[in-house]
Parts: sequence; structure tokens; C-alpha cells
Amino acid sequence: MAAGWVKQFMTNEPRLSEAVEEYTSLGFQVHLEPVDPSACANGSACTACFEMPEVAAQFKIIFTRPGSGDTKEDDLF
Repeated sequence: MAAGWVKQFMTNEPRLSEAVEEYTSLGFQVHLEPVDPSACANGSACTACFEMPEVAAQFKIIFTRPGSGDTKEDDLF
């Protein structure tokens, strides 16, 4: 958070690639982190699927922060 990263959501393919592409096209920097099943267990949501390491490895947490200011100009405006 101190470096400006904001947690967005956790997903796997094909949504992972789609989200990364969308955030990048909007001018954001994107950082992916692996899912830590033990950290997920501290929340209130179901984490049963993450007890299997091969399943947990398929998911990534998406973090974004504003890009360097080199945003593309919107064609509509």
C-alpha cells in the first residue's frame, strides 16, 4: 500500500489474462501475487478449494496502481 498498490481481486484463467489486459489498457501498472491459502483462511469466506496446492497455484491476486502517466487517449473524446 505504501508504494501505491491497491488490491483488486483474485481470479484464475481466463479472467486473469483478461483483467490484466484491461487494467494495462487503462494505463495501470499491474502486479500479480500468488494466493496464500493460510492468509485466506483468516477471512470469513470459504477457502476449501485452496487447501489443494495445485488449485491454489492457479489463482493470482491482482494489484494495480496508476501508471507512469503515459495513458492512451480515448478515441471517444
